[in-house]
Amino acid sequence: MTKLIVFTDLHMVPEGATIIGLDPYQRLLAGIEHVNRYHADADRVIITGDLTHRADTQSYERLRELLSLIAPPVAITIGNHDYRHRFLETFTHVTPDEDGFVQQVVDFADCRVVLLDTLFAPPYDYPLSHAGYLCEKRLAWLDRALATAGRLPVLLFMHHPPHKTGFTGMDAIRLGNEDAFYDLVLKHGNVRHIFAGHVHRTIGGSHRGIPFSIFKSPVHQQPMPFDAPNASLSVDEPGAYGIVVVTDEGLQVHNEDYEIARRDSDTA
Repeated sequence: MTKLIVFTDLHMVPEGATIIGLDPYQRLLAGIEHVNRYHADADRVIITGDLTHRADTQSYERLRELLSLIAPPVAITIGNHDYRHRFLETFTHVTPDEDGFVQQVVDFADCRVVLLDTLFAPPYDYPLSHAGYLCEKRLAWLDRALATAGRLPVLLFMHHPPHKTGFTGMDAIRLGNEDAFYDLVLKHGNVRHIFAGHVHRTIGGSHRGIPFSIFKSPVHQQPMPFDAPNASLSVDEPGAYGIVVVTDEGLQVHNEDYEIARRDSDTA
């Protein structure tokens, strides 16, 4: 049974900087230490974008050193807070696809994992590039990845949710061409689950018949009011990561609020 750990929205900053008074480095370090202690047997740690807050080289360098502490192997893609070329200049061990996008396929005995690059840039034209997009080249790449999966069920990992989640501000900057994405996915019929980040909340459900899961950030979270138009609003809630386990019958998705998780339990 393949076991995957999922981190999203790391928002690394330069040393000494914070986000709403929180230190992304220390919060992520605590998450990594928790994974290494309790889930070192994971087959992959998958990171789905917004690796840094401002896409500066110093933050990428700090993050690279921090991620080197993770015991299981790591697979990584980028989000709207990232610069693709700057990321690749720092993470030289990451190989982009033939068109330069940060996406890859990883096969296990019981599933195919596909990481997608949904960054709508360059040009880095904010706020437009905060939304996600899969261009024709990336859609063609995904088409091939799904077509060659054989009998393996496919798990898709991406930064931007490919549909509305109920949060007004975040829905305005979701994947921009969701219809093209879902038409392609449904054509193949082998995608068993879609995983995303971007929203900084734990969300689960289904869209057009395909289950999806969205995970919280290790750092700051989206406040719960659905109708907030400002996508930058953040609150200090416990950091978290996801745990995905493929089973003979399907898969399980768990959310680990590692900052408040306890193992010293009593009988109720």
